[in-house]
Amino acid sequence: MPISDVSSDLTIEVGAASFALHKFPLVSRSGRIRKLLLEAKDTKISRLNLTGLPGGSDAFELAAKFCYGVNVEITISNVAMLRCASKFMEMNEDISEKNLEIRTEVFLKDTVFTNISNSISVLHRCETLLPVSEEVNLVSRLINAIANNACKEQLTSGLSKLEHNFPPKPVQSLDSETPIDWWGKSLTVLNLDFFQRVVSVVKSKGLKQDIISRILINYAKNSLQGLFIKDPQLVKGSFLDLDLQKRQRVIVETIASLLPTQSRKSTVPMAFLSSLLKSAIAASASTSCRSDLERRIGLQLDQAILEDILIPANPHGNNHSPLYDIDSILRIFSFFLNLDEDDEEDNTLRDESEMVYDFDSPGSPKHSSIVKVSKLLDNYLAEVALDSNLTPSKYIALAELLPDHARLVYDGLYRAVDIFLKVHPNIKDSERYRLCKTIDCQKLSQEACSHAAQNERLPVQMAVQVLYFEQIRLRNAMNGGHNQFFGMNNQFPQRSGSGAGSGCISPRDNYASVRRENRELKLEVARMRMRLTDLEKDHVSMKQELVKSHPANKLFKSFTKKLSKLNALFRIKDLKPIGGKANSESRLLFQKRRRHSVS
Repeated sequence: MPISDVSSDLTIEVGAASFALHKFPLVSRSGRIRKLLLEAKDTKISRLNLTGLPGGSDAFELAAKFCYGVNVEITISNVAMLRCASKFMEMNEDISEKNLEIRTEVFLKDTVFTNISNSISVLHRCETLLPVSEEVNLVSRLINAIANNACKEQLTSGLSKLEHNFPPKPVQSLDSETPIDWWGKSLTVLNLDFFQRVVSVVKSKGLKQDIISRILINYAKNSLQGLFIKDPQLVKGSFLDLDLQKRQRVIVETIASLLPTQSRKSTVPMAFLSSLLKSAIAASASTSCRSDLERRIGLQLDQAILEDILIPANPHGNNHSPLYDIDSILRIFSFFLNLDEDDEEDNTLRDESEMVYDFDSPGSPKHSSIVKVSKLLDNYLAEVALDSNLTPSKYIALAELLPDHARLVYDGLYRAVDIFLKVHPNIKDSERYRLCKTIDCQKLSQEACSHAAQNERLPVQMAVQVLYFEQIRLRNAMNGGHNQFFGMNNQFPQRSGSGAGSGCISPRDNYASVRRENRELKLEVARMRMRLTDLEKDHVSMKQELVKSHPANKLFKSFTKKLSKLNALFRIKDLKPIGGKANSESRLLFQKRRRHSVS
């Protein structure tokens, strides 16, 4: 039947909406409606259902007006919808000249593709028009337009700065207040899939890494906001909990995969990497994702602060698990020190000078980096020491991480160890000894030494060692040989308050007295060391006795006998004070500590 003979009204149903229209205006512009009418068995069909029309009733209403010859205004907000509707309804040039399809294409070319902001806005509207927006190649064209314009702005900005620095003539106006990544904040409206595609394309076209970093930070801040559960106990195991965790995991893994190339001079801020890792652990992200973030943090660990490495552990419903993820921190510090086994293959492909820190050179930037990291680790040890669920083995592994020359002063480590011993009073003697062994008594300040001499939580060996080194330090300070004692040629500068007698005694007035007292102290320390050796031998014999006999009364008698010897060891009498009040008090307090330790 010829189309011209069709004159009856036609009702078009689009979703829940119905439109009473005439057939001729519609078939003159829409190939789809023409086919539906021709294929209908009933020649007098008066009702059609357009299922799956992109944009729904709003799109059809505008398309119908266009068919009736009404001037339809194409805008940024409706161009994507009209372009997809023209595809669905087959409103192309084969049906009629200057049809809706060509009208939308002209608008896209002149107004949308040339502007970043317009392209992002239209791309956002394409999310609800899938899969037709993909079929008309609109999504990929918009993404390429965004990338091309972004790189063009980057180049233009660089040339403008160059002309501003070397102007051929006075520059009248230069818009330096607008950042070149102003459009990056607009990307936060995109869904994760479109955002990932945009960032991947701009990276491939050479957009600067610092701009990409800021784009990722803005998107992560907006997309992850509100996904954290304030009270996990209320919704643990529920569908809401699992759904939020899944969404958070996908976002974190995607953003981590889009980060710029790993480098010690990375443009990605440490605070952002730390937040991303915390989110990855909370969302149970993949092992590869967490490992990548840990490596990135490790490569620029010297830029971190304590808050950055206080990474909460994922308890997995266990109330007795540690508060912090110690394993993650161990890996991060290992990456910083290039001790991780995964780096071995990379080292064979790179120059060793690029991979290995020159920690032995005090004046090098790399040495200053490890000094910063050592202070960071000491602060971290002091913080996690308060966790009663932290096992001694993990804590000892942390304390043993850095090499000996990483710390100029061991006061921070001593403070952290003392806190741990106070919070964990039931620690084994072997673990206590191994933990305290990480402290170099030669690099403790006078205040720390005085505290250690009175500290009942420390092993006896360490207290004796502290007192011995303090007296040696005092003697060398009197003789002007403090630096020779360390044997580092001024590698470790003298700290304030590290010598008890420096500046307090006049060698000219008390030279003879000082020499005599030093000799007496030296002999006394030698006797103490000999007695300590005897105690260690007695300890071995006591263990042998315990193996042979188990009764409690024999054990008590043997233990009392050994403790009496230990008490006699530290009864140091008739020692005259050297170099003032501070030294006298340290010896007196040391004697008091011995009495307390055996009571």
